[in-house]
Amino acid sequence: METSNENAAFDALSDRVRRRILAVLGEHGELSVNEIAAQVSSVGRTTVSTHLRVLRISGLVRERREGRNRLYSLDTEGAVRDAFVYLQTILHRAVDDIDVSTAEGATREGGRRTG
Repeated sequence: METSNENAAFDALSDRVRRRILAVLGEHGELSVNEIAAQVSSVGRTTVSTHLRVLRISGLVRERREGRNRLYSLDTEGAVRDAFVYLQTILHRAVDDIDVSTAEGATREGGRRTG
């Protein structure tokens, strides 16, 4: 069952630029808007700021003020974790289903003659 945090995270993740911003933060840790914009060269600083606001509101990114600067990082305790746990649950079930069907198929194939 999905929670509102998961829904917000998946909505935010639906955009390619936001996914790239998250990847940059995951690779480099805490960064300013300018540092993020330098890494996400497909859009400008203003667009990065807009996407960061969406990511912050959805609970995927944290904002910390240091003087006049705002620094951004992944919020690993918020919606990122909820979305990850949700996907992990789905993937575990899928892998378990694959393992079971592969084992059943091997059992059926073992009784047949081939060639």
